[in-house]
Amino acid sequence: MSDFLFEQRNTIVAFLIIGLLVSLALSIIKGRRVMATERTDLVFGNPAKALGGWYWIVTGMSFVMLIWFYFSWDMARAYNPTAANELCQVAKVETAINPMRSQFPLDNPNLRGTDLIARDSAQLERINNSLKTFALDYEAELEIAAILTSLSSALVDQANPAYIKDDLVGEFKSIASRIDHLTTSFKDPDFPGQPTAVQQAAANAQPGWGDTGKEIPVLPATPLGYRYAAVAAEMKVIAKDFVQLRNTNPHLLAQIADIKLRIKKAAASAEADLSLSAVEQEDRSTLYRQLNKMLKRIDNGSIYPPNSLNGVQSSLVAFDQAHSDQQGYLKTFDTWIMPGGRIMAGNSACSEQGSGRWLPKPSDTLGTLARIANPDIGFKDVPLLWYRWQPVGGMIAFLFPDWLASLVPGEYTRHNQDGKINSNFKSKVQDFVTGNYDSFSIPVPMGHMWDSIVRVVIGLFFGIVLGVPLGLFMGLSRFAKGFFDPMIELYRPVPPLAWAPLILTIFGIQDDGKIFLLFMVAFAIMVISARTGATGTQLSKIHAAHSLGASHRQILRRVIFPNSLPEILTGIRIAIGVCWGTLVAAEMLAGTTGIGFVENVARKQSDYEVIWVTIIILGVLGLMFDLIMRSVIKRTIPWRGKG
Repeated sequence: MSDFLFEQRNTIVAFLIIGLLVSLALSIIKGRRVMATERTDLVFGNPAKALGGWYWIVTGMSFVMLIWFYFSWDMARAYNPTAANELCQVAKVETAINPMRSQFPLDNPNLRGTDLIARDSAQLERINNSLKTFALDYEAELEIAAILTSLSSALVDQANPAYIKDDLVGEFKSIASRIDHLTTSFKDPDFPGQPTAVQQAAANAQPGWGDTGKEIPVLPATPLGYRYAAVAAEMKVIAKDFVQLRNTNPHLLAQIADIKLRIKKAAASAEADLSLSAVEQEDRSTLYRQLNKMLKRIDNGSIYPPNSLNGVQSSLVAFDQAHSDQQGYLKTFDTWIMPGGRIMAGNSACSEQGSGRWLPKPSDTLGTLARIANPDIGFKDVPLLWYRWQPVGGMIAFLFPDWLASLVPGEYTRHNQDGKINSNFKSKVQDFVTGNYDSFSIPVPMGHMWDSIVRVVIGLFFGIVLGVPLGLFMGLSRFAKGFFDPMIELYRPVPPLAWAPLILTIFGIQDDGKIFLLFMVAFAIMVISARTGATGTQLSKIHAAHSLGASHRQILRRVIFPNSLPEILTGIRIAIGVCWGTLVAAEMLAGTTGIGFVENVARKQSDYEVIWVTIIILGVLGLMFDLIMRSVIKRTIPWRGKG
């Protein structure tokens, strides 16, 4: 069944998107009708205006899911599964031509030669202006200045048409002709012909878009893809031949040889000058290294006369136009249906970049969730949420300390000379408190999700049990407020992550440290909430209770505590959210189970699908806890907002 759903996921997603669009439209229509009724039935500010509204829930969820399908490119894959493969071949052409395009003012404002002349001329000028800092004598300074002048001359002479290599002009014409011929072939729908049987079999054998770790099948699988792949292969050869061309004309080579010799002589002269100190010798060496570096740059021969590349540039412009025209609908599809990024081609693979990469597709994410939710697979050999059979004796033994057996009179049993062990009452008590006896088993929850839930619940429980009474006490007693308030306010503003390394170091990576950290978070929130609720009790209600003869305990139980409940329950809702965030951070820092541990491992492996699975799980668990608290609030303080 799962294999069938995986194979048909594109069709399922296509119908699901249509269903989401329909539900979005119908829920908006329903909501507008209700709003038209509320204009006459309910006044602005009436709390009843915020009740119900299931249609707006449908609107919001449909909108969010459509955005996810759209920006994750799941919508594109559902309606055009071959688009990524074709765009992969398009990206191959762009990758092949980029080394050549970088030489021309197509993607950049200037010719590369123009940028090189500007860069190297500025560097030569900086060296010339810094000559005074090298403590050169008059003759040495004149020689270095002359070398700099020769370097500048060799640099700009490369742009002089009079010095260009004789065969370089013909090479440029040949490159332009090859590009023009490729452009003509590009426009031919029959180019490069039908794929061979071997090519077709290899294309059919490769997995589909997103079926494996390699996101996009790299071999062309459509007629348009075959044409682009053939063009990319030929363009790669042309670009390689072009970038290997150099304007190393005889005039430049003679200049380079002369400058190289002069630098060598100047450096040898400086080394032989015994009057120079060690610092001055090092300064001279630095200067000559700079000159040699500039000489190597100029010797590269990457600068050509400004108009010598016009033919190649014109051919590239024509090729670009053909490249754009041949994409046809694919260009529009890429722009509007695959937003937030593009497909890039590497040497052996193509990949999604942008939102299509870091925002995994809903269908793939749900598939990953189903895979790691399988108790036979799980994550790192631990299921997300499952059960195990636990002996009841071991669970009961958890409630009793082992030292209870030591309180029983007598000695523990020993084996006799026959090697037999006869138990006595003391040993039976020991077996009971340690759970070392046969008992029936019951299913007990386990897994990453369960471990996280238990940690949050325990930490939150102790935070409430200890924080609420202290908060009420601080709201009623000047002593309690003055004594405890500085301590609470001292640690409360400190982010939980600042405490985490210290607490985890003290308690270790077991649950004790994580639960204590969650307790600290919940405790401070509950103290502040309970104290605020206690101090916010209306004085008239307290006076009325006093006048009716109520005792202090009755006033606390019947007046102050009920009036504090809204603040306390709101504090619990806030504490739940903060505890979840803190727990995930703690499990990421130190842990072997839990949702935070799963996300941390996925982060190290750049497994975005698992990361999004953990985000979804945390969101669902947080929503479940919040719905429980809403129900508690509704049943506990039904009068809120109705006074």
